[in-house]
Amino acid sequence: MSDNTPSDLNTLYFDVATAANKGGRDYQEDTLISGFAFGQNYGFAILADGMGGHAAGDIASALVAAEVFAHFQMNASSLEDGSDVLPLILRDAAEHANVRIAAHVKQEPSTKGMGSTLLAPVFSGNRLSWISIGDSPLLLFRDGALRMLNKDHSMVPQIELMVKTGALAPEAAINHPDSNTLLSVVDGNEIAEIDCPDTPIKLLPGDIIVAASDGIQFLSNEEIANTLKKFQNTTSAQITDALLDALLNLNDPAQDNISFIVVMIGENIKDKSELNPDQMPVLAVASEPSEGQVEEPAPKEKQTILQKYFYRGKEYAKEVEVKKTDDDEGQYYYYRGQRYKREDK
Repeated sequence: MSDNTPSDLNTLYFDVATAANKGGRDYQEDTLISGFAFGQNYGFAILADGMGGHAAGDIASALVAAEVFAHFQMNASSLEDGSDVLPLILRDAAEHANVRIAAHVKQEPSTKGMGSTLLAPVFSGNRLSWISIGDSPLLLFRDGALRMLNKDHSMVPQIELMVKTGALAPEAAINHPDSNTLLSVVDGNEIAEIDCPDTPIKLLPGDIIVAASDGIQFLSNEEIANTLKKFQNTTSAQITDALLDALLNLNDPAQDNISFIVVMIGENIKDKSELNPDQMPVLAVASEPSEGQVEEPAPKEKQTILQKYFYRGKEYAKEVEVKKTDDDEGQYYYYRGQRYKREDK
């Protein structure tokens, strides 16, 4: 559930970084678009993992990502506000991308069979919405725990279920021939399954979101979680570097294309940019007077007299300060503005 109060839209900011590598493949079939403007609490990512071989996989992912991006630009205000029609906009974007693929295949019959996954998370203040088709994971790291937010439209969940129920041996599941089979893709035909929740999730400061192609899953979930925990107090750029290094250090010749975006959720950037004097170093703290310590005497009140004077034949009086020392005390007196010395009797 999300709180739709306007203040919530201004409570978070995003630290974003991306990474891409062709891995062990000869070419890159992933397309990744990042749509975050500096200083804004709104943004989106579009990730498409193409299939169809060198002749069409990269084209399919590019077409899907471009079509979704154009649709997002046309509906930017609704995406930014996180309005209730956002799920409809996301689904409509996917349908437009699907029509675009169908038109391309019709024009270029040699590309029949091309297609792409689609993962598009949208960040509207503290709310996260998404549309997902295929097996590109959308991950949330919060309080040390890694969760997958979207549904996996591949055979992997079914294979894992077979292992849990004892219908399949764990070692047989590792290299199962159907593990890469997709149950839903954007390929110009009717889209079998779409994951697009009607209700967004609420983001919290400290959350880390990772949207990736399935190439990131050459790392185990534990390895991803440990990397995020180790670098959670750094920057998104350092996290992307750490994840990419971990993948490349596997030296797996079968490594799939790698593309991912890391979005770190922080407190409002405006609050962070304001100087807070309470956070500045304290130079000294005034102490209370100790017992027996003599405090400074209060200053003596000024003493004044009325002094008369004459101007143009008229008598006037003005108040003047009497400056006297301790030695003067009791030795003089004043009468009608004049000073007289007191005579001892």
